[in-house]
Order: sequence, then C-alpha cells, then structure tokens
Amino acid sequence: MSLLMDDIAIIQRILDHISSNKTDLGTRIWREPVDNYRSKERFDLEIELLKRLPMVVCPSAAIPEPGSYLARTVAGTPLLSVRGNDGIVRTFQNSCRHRGMILAEGCGKTHSFICGYHAWAYGLDGTLKNIAGRDGFPRLNREAHGLIAVDTTEKNGLVFVTQKNPISRGALKKLPNILSADQEIFETTNFNDLANWKLLSETSMEGYHIKALHNKSFYPFGFDNLNIFERIEMNSRIVFPFRRIEKLRNIPKNEWRAEGMLTYVYQLYPNARLSKLSNHDQLVILEPVSFEETNWIVYRLSPSGTQRSPEKLQNSRRDAAFVKDTGVAEDRVAASSIQKALLGGGNTHFTFGRYEAAAVHFHENWQRHLDELIQRL
Repeated sequence: MSLLMDDIAIIQRILDHISSNKTDLGTRIWREPVDNYRSKERFDLEIELLKRLPMVVCPSAAIPEPGSYLARTVAGTPLLSVRGNDGIVRTFQNSCRHRGMILAEGCGKTHSFICGYHAWAYGLDGTLKNIAGRDGFPRLNREAHGLIAVDTTEKNGLVFVTQKNPISRGALKKLPNILSADQEIFETTNFNDLANWKLLSETSMEGYHIKALHNKSFYPFGFDNLNIFERIEMNSRIVFPFRRIEKLRNIPKNEWRAEGMLTYVYQLYPNARLSKLSNHDQLVILEPVSFEETNWIVYRLSPSGTQRSPEKLQNSRRDAAFVKDTGVAEDRVAASSIQKALLGGGNTHFTFGRYEAAAVHFHENWQRHLDELIQRL
C-alpha cells in the first residue's frame, strides 16, 4: 500500500475483521539474529548508518519562535538546533570552534550562544560574532570558525537532521502530515532503559501481544491481535482499535469518526514513532546509547484542532498518564527482560511472523541500508 486509507475505510476494515475474527497479515517471515541486539560491532555500524539517515530531532513545537533552541545527542553526536530570526531551523554541532566546549544544554530561548569557557559568541545562524580578547588571535579567519552546520529539514511539524552523506531519504520520502501548527507540547520526559533501541521499537509495531502483556491495561479497552497495517515507503502506520468502535455499526457511515475509536501509530523510520491517542499525541524518539541502553525522548502534545483550556489539558494529562504508566511501562519491562535474557544465549534468532508485518517491514529496510553502508565503507 502506498496511500493511506481514510478514516471511513479504516473503520470498515476493522469492523470486517471483527466480524470474521481476522487481522491484517504480512507476506513474509523474518529471522533476526540475536547478535544484532548484543554486538558492539553491530551497534557501531548502526550508529554510522543513523548518521546517514534523516532522524527526528524534535517536533517543530519544541522550537516555536526565533531564538528557541534544543540541544541533545543524536547518534552519538551533541547537536544544537535553533530557529533563526528568519524562521528557519538550523542545526549545528554543539561545540565551540575555539576549544570545543558544549555551548548549550537542554532547551530555551536566546539571542546568541556564548561559550562558557572563553566567551566566544555565535549568532543564531552559527556565525562567529565575537572573540573575547580579539588581539590574541590576530590572523584568525572569523568566517571559517562559525559553527559546523548539520543538514536540517523541517517538514510536517517535525525537525530532521542528517549528519553525513545520506544513504536514503528515509522517513522524509513519504512523510505523512501528522502534526499541525496549532498543537502545543504540554509535557516532555526523558529516561533510559537497559535495552537495545530496536527491542523497544518493536513493542509498538504489532498488537499480537496485547492480551498477554497488557491484560489489565490496554486489553480491557481494545482487541488482541486485531490491527490494520499500512506501508508508507519506509514508514508505516499501525491501527489499534478500541472495543467501542462496534457502536459505529448502528449509525450511518457519513457520521463515522475515528476520534476515540482507534489509535493511529506512525512508525517514522528508523527510530521514532508518533501515536495519535484519544486526548493527546505522543512522539517517542528512541536514541541509542549503547547496544544495551536506550534514551527515550518523549513529547506529549495537545490534540490538533482544539483550543487549549484547563479542562482539556487535564484530559490530555490523564490520557498521557494512563499510557505511560501502564502500557508503555509494560513494554519497557518486556524489552529490558529480553535484553537481559540475551546473555543466556538460548536463542540464535528471533522469528517475526505474519502478525508482525510492521517489524518485518522495518528490519527489511534496516538490513538493506546496512548492507549498502558496508559496501560504501
């Protein structure tokens, strides 16, 4: 599938699956070697590949106005993204050109970046604006000592960076329009898990585990192993319906609405996902730290098309708390358990079946790009 189905088509497909006790099925089985989750050599190769793909840094709403900036590590490199006075988002290596100190931490708003070591100052466009004690550097070419720029693309409410000569346009080739300009961030969290980033990614790529893993959290409201799967080039969309969707059978199709009836989960290749939930949107970026550790960066945004109010914000926070304290927490435990069990060597491969089509789709693209990278190196 190259085009996404609309809400009406999705709802009809779900109702048909419920009636026939079926789900969308993939066409292939995939066997992934467990060494790919526990090898430092493999991890180093993956970091090199991540630098050659567009990676989500943040939603546009994280740096909404001129001077807004965000600093974080992306594929092992400290980066600094900032919206310029011209409204354009630029990203630089977060390192002073004098002696290399990091210029900014976290997020905020500024007119310039001043190094805390020797007070060299840089503009929002990365140019070197001032050298403290200029006489000490009589022949220094100021134009050649601006911050090192990293290729940046802002598209459909997301900011992407590509650090090296790209192997692919990745998520950008067919990026769904999934965030709108009126959405605001109401919560950001950051934490680490002792699990490979791919193990954590895979937990959101299928509903085959809903009843077993989420028996008291998601399953009472949803279905076990009933999903719609759509490919969007290297991205994908998985639909998780709620049981209450069956109420729509009793009303005309032109009155069908997806809101509150299902969750859309967009897998943004390679390491991000955006979930369109009942009362908020959740963007998750899984940043690899090592082959056995991952940093989560999670943004929670108000729904599109709603005016912010204390009541609606409370609904969004309640919705977010349920998701992170139940289902996501259970997924994290599962992935960390798998990582720990890898030490035993009981498995040589993990088998992804036809119920896990999105995971197969990811691994096919990931392995193809790794093979291409090896040929280039």
